[in-house]
Amino acid sequence: MKAKLLEAREIAPSVRHFVFEAPEDFGYVPGQFVSCTADIEGSPITRAYSMASPPSGRCFDLCLNLVVEGHLSPYLFDLEPGDELQMSGPYGAFIFRQPVEDSVLVASGTGVAPFRAMLHDRLSGDDIHQFTLIHGVRYERGLLYRDEFEELARDHPNFRYWPTLSRPGAAWQGRTGHVQAHLDEALGGRRDINVFICGLKAMVDDVRSILKAEGFDRKRVTYEKYD
Repeated sequence: MKAKLLEAREIAPSVRHFVFEAPEDFGYVPGQFVSCTADIEGSPITRAYSMASPPSGRCFDLCLNLVVEGHLSPYLFDLEPGDELQMSGPYGAFIFRQPVEDSVLVASGTGVAPFRAMLHDRLSGDDIHQFTLIHGVRYERGLLYRDEFEELARDHPNFRYWPTLSRPGAAWQGRTGHVQAHLDEALGGRRDINVFICGLKAMVDDVRSILKAEGFDRKRVTYEKYD
């Protein structure tokens, strides 16, 4: 399909939130992704991006960071409202398992995008299961969708939002270090809980190693990673 760009805005340094419109109603499961393709210097370049919003008719959101030396992201950052982009999908199984159980969601950087879609969708009708989001970035200005997650935490007692900074400023009073340091607290000694991990390869691999060393059932661990 060709999706039309409706809006693009910067939400952190070198990170943009995009709103696209599909030619018809676009159904997907929160957590899935689309493949975007563009002709770059005579060659088709394809990259995968998770939907950052739950299904809502024809419109859907993407969130991505600018990779200056990358092939596709500079092209996407140059798009103007009204421009069209070739996409295919939805794809992927990075979704809440059925039946849904208490879950810990671990993200770094733009890896929080699919969790935005999953949480907005799930929390709108689920006040039974417990969800914890640990989102790690370097600096406070990199906390994507912070206001939204804080509002969700206020409105839904079954949701905990734990923003974590590896390079905090002097005024920061929240969690520090890497997301791995807060994993055990989030799990609370439980093993009957699902863990979803999304972000840079090094973080994802490290969290998986920690869970494995603690005897966590690998069937309860779902992950997506990127370089």
